Parts: sequence; structure tokens; C-alpha cells
Amino acid sequence: MALHILAPAAVARLAFPDGWKRAWIVMVATMAVDLDHLLAMPVFDPNRCSIGFHPLHTWPAMAVFLLLAVLPKTRLVGVGLAIHMVLDGLDCLWMGWAGGA
Repeated sequence: MALHILAPAAVARLAFPDGWKRAWIVMVATMAVDLDHLLAMPVFDPNRCSIGFHPLHTWPAMAVFLLLAVLPKTRLVGVGLAIHMVLDGLDCLWMGWAGGA
């Protein structure tokens, strides 16, 4: 969970040095994407991989997030969401859930 704060901070400092604080805040705010977990029963399951299970953690949603990362006006949001998905995907791999739910 700490990486969801630290990774955007590192990216913000490296990629947006002049406005890194704003960039970091925007990217951390994209953690609101986890609100889609409220649609699941149970809301939290430590043995569930969020990639491919929750609506905003699906491959089509991730394609939209990457598109947002390419567009200048939505770049920070897209990068924040992409970082979030990569970290969630790494968590799935770490826990042995390769391939999603």
C-alpha cells in the first residue's frame, strides 16, 4: 500500500520536477479508482486479485487509462491510474494470482 504513495512521488519528482507536488497530489488522488471495490462482496478479500475482477481494474479500463496518459490534458490522471494498475498487478503476481480472478 505504501508504494501507492511512494511510486507516484518518485515519478512526480523525476518527470515533473517543476510542479512535482501538484503532479504527486493528482496521481495519489487517482487511488479513488479503488471505489469500485465497494461493488464486490465481500468488499475486501485478501485472497482476491483486483486485476480483472473489479470494473475499473479490467483490461478495457486500463486501455483507457493508458490513453489518458498519452493525452497532455489528462496525462497526470492517466499516469497515476497506470501506476496504480501496475502496482495492483505486481501484488497479484506476488500473491500468486497471475492472470486475474
